[in-house]
This record gives sequence, C-alpha cells and structure tokens, in this order.
Amino acid sequence: MGPALEPWCELSSSYRPQAFRIQWASVPWMNREAHALRRQVFCQEQGLFDGDDEDDIDRQAPSVRSLVALSCLAGEPDEVLGTVRIHEALPGTWWGSRLAVRRDWRQHGKLGSTLIRLAVCSAHAQGCTEFLAHVQAQNVPLFRRMHWQVLDEMVLHGRVHALMRADLDHYPPCTTPYAGFVLAQGGGA
Repeated sequence: MGPALEPWCELSSSYRPQAFRIQWASVPWMNREAHALRRQVFCQEQGLFDGDDEDDIDRQAPSVRSLVALSCLAGEPDEVLGTVRIHEALPGTWWGSRLAVRRDWRQHGKLGSTLIRLAVCSAHAQGCTEFLAHVQAQNVPLFRRMHWQVLDEMVLHGRVHALMRADLDHYPPCTTPYAGFVLAQGGGA
C-alpha cells in the first residue's frame, strides 16, 4: 500500500509481547496450535516421528492435558509459543512429555522452564505423588537445575533419553492451572 503504512509494518515485524501466560489449554485453538507446534518440533525439526507425534496418550488417556505458553497482546492470549502435555498413568503417578518451544522463542530462557514448573505444580494439585518424564539428553541439565533426578538412561525414537523424576518438594501445588503463571517480557514469574 502507500508509504503511510510502512512504519506500522516495521513496528509489527519487531513486535515483542510484553507478557506471557503459561496455562492449561482452555479453548480449542490453543490445543490445535499446541499440537501443530509438537508436529513442527518432533516431526519436521527433529525427525523423531513420521508425519505426526499423536499417540495413545493423546487419544485415550482421560487425564491428558496440554499446557501452553502464550504470548499476550493487550493482556489477551495471542499465540502458542510453547507446549507440554501431562497425564496420570497410574493413581498418583503423572508423566510429562512432548515439551516443545517454538524455535524463534527458545532463547527466551523462561518459557520451557515455566511450562515444566506448571506441569508439575498442577499435577501436584491433582494428587500427584510422583512426576516422571523421558527427557532428551540435551535437556537433562535444565531439568537437573529444576530439581529433577536421573533414574535411568535409554534410547527412545533413536535418541538418548533420561528417565527423570521431579522433586515435588520444589513444586507447590497450583490449584489454578487455567490461570497458570504470567511472565513479564523480562522473564520473572
């Protein structure tokens, strides 16, 4: 269009949200974008799955929940920048899986760790007595810093993973998972 729109275009291409909300997915578009992000990361980028990473947990686990890291525009959720899923496999035993952050947001420093924190804290509020995850080897240091312990190592989907357990003493129950946590652009929760 005309030159009057060029400054707006420049602003929109450099826009950075002022806040992020990490919460349980609460509306269908959040679940759709979370699943699309998982396909992007685990199928296209990493090649762990062919075409789609959906599995029996997605289809059959009644307790499965998608958590999302959302950018906020004027205080409202705008787009999914990260995701993780949780489910109760046995009474009291919860699992986290499919942690993914959009490539252009991985250097933010808090989106992935806050997704992990809400995953464990919200499961803790649901009666979790043990929270486990199979963690790709490159992510083990992050989880150790967040008070997780390596229980075992194995190869899954052609990649080295560690079976890890969260220390629930560091994850107080979060009884408001749909509200979740808010991060300012500076990163504090």
